[in-house]
Amino acid sequence: MAPPIGPKRYWTRRGLAAWLVETLDGSVPTLVGLDHGFSFPMRYFERYHLAPDWSAFLEDFCAHWPTYAPNTYVDFVRDGLAGDGAARTGERHWRRLTEEAAGAAKSVFHFDVQGSVAKSTHAGIPWLRHLRNERSHLHFWPFNGWNPKPGTTVIAEVYPRLWSGLYDVGTRSPDQHDAFAVATWMRDASRSGMIDQSFEAPSPEPIAATARVEGWILGTSWPPTARQHSTARTRRRPSAGTTQIGFVNRNGQKVIARTDLPGTDHNQVVYVLSCLSCGNRYGANGSDIFHRRCPHCGAGRPGLPLE
Repeated sequence: MAPPIGPKRYWTRRGLAAWLVETLDGSVPTLVGLDHGFSFPMRYFERYHLAPDWSAFLEDFCAHWPTYAPNTYVDFVRDGLAGDGAARTGERHWRRLTEEAAGAAKSVFHFDVQGSVAKSTHAGIPWLRHLRNERSHLHFWPFNGWNPKPGTTVIAEVYPRLWSGLYDVGTRSPDQHDAFAVATWMRDASRSGMIDQSFEAPSPEPIAATARVEGWILGTSWPPTARQHSTARTRRRPSAGTTQIGFVNRNGQKVIARTDLPGTDHNQVVYVLSCLSCGNRYGANGSDIFHRRCPHCGAGRPGLPLE
């Protein structure tokens, strides 16, 4: 549908996606920053027993939230007029690790509040799949790897608030200044070589493994700084000791043994976890321990085999 005739400029996500497909033909390496979530918190994957795989997530999401369809708005799906959003919802207090790292970034499920990215996320995710299907050479960071090869065109999630305070606003509107700040920072970081450092995986390794599923905001790092977060939240962050026998994660899951069985994550082995609430025992990758929930009483993903 064409915009109304007049001096005012309009844009649509469909139009932007078409422009990106045309522009990102591989001839000029480009860094594209999009201000919305690319994926959902791990608890979403656990609730709906989804494989921790971004490609599978995109297909499942688009089947329930077809916001790419003509004249289909996020609120249409929320109101039950299109798709099946009720079968794929999350809680507004669920936040991805990268949102904790960014400080004030809101949950992708926190609708109808100032500064919300929930609508833009639910409207934008299907177009990520479209870009992926149309331009297979694009590197969606960090899902296709933490360190893009030189000369690669990269699509990354950004949070303008990280950089908007670095530049004078001038006569720009808030939205214009956000776009200016993101573009200027990415240009300067690319010229100085700092962008390579920004692409590096957060540590420890379990954080990076989770971020490969949940996504990561460019320019954030782990752990969250004391300036941005309360002491209580900082105390809860995972550490390298999450695989130690006796460790209990924030969901009451205790590590009771290490096996020699191969895990399902890269270079992982299976650990035996026990739920302190119901006593259920199950297997889990070492990289998953810090956020694991009980498959029996906590709506967690099925455990890995112990035999």
